[in-house]
Amino acid sequence: MKAIYPGSFDPFTNGHLDILDRSLQLFSEVIVLVAGTSRKKTLLSTEERVGLIRQIVKDRPQVKVAETPGLIMEYARQHQINAVIRGLRTPSDFEHEYMMATMNKNIHPSCETVFMMTSQGLYFVSSTMIKELYLYGGDISHYVPAPVLQKMQEKFPVKVEQPKT
Repeated sequence: MKAIYPGSFDPFTNGHLDILDRSLQLFSEVIVLVAGTSRKKTLLSTEERVGLIRQIVKDRPQVKVAETPGLIMEYARQHQINAVIRGLRTPSDFEHEYMMATMNKNIHPSCETVFMMTSQGLYFVSSTMIKELYLYGGDISHYVPAPVLQKMQEKFPVKVEQPKT
């Protein structure tokens, strides 16, 4: 059975990779679906994110990477996919994800949402926090795959600003 793992993945983190790798124990093929969203201002372009994820998963033949500018459920319906994977870090994630899953079920009734809890050591890792940490000069090397770190360093050389006194 195939599943999609959608997200903005800006940037793709070790938390995302954890969910992806564990989902491969449940599904024969997982499509990491980079969703274009007009609500979020991204640091990396869709093409950069897709390219990075392809590089990261190149040794996982059961993983495909695709992108969609539209609704995730429309992509799922067009590609006959009946499962969507969503990662949960904290209890507060559940409320938002539950509402999204309910809406998705209305759009594509035969598609089921599978919630996966992030592994214990990664529950605090979010793309938003990683971006902020990096842009303030923090070390993100423990939280992102090496190609992501390299791309961030190339695209956004960071100069740590000293606090004003």
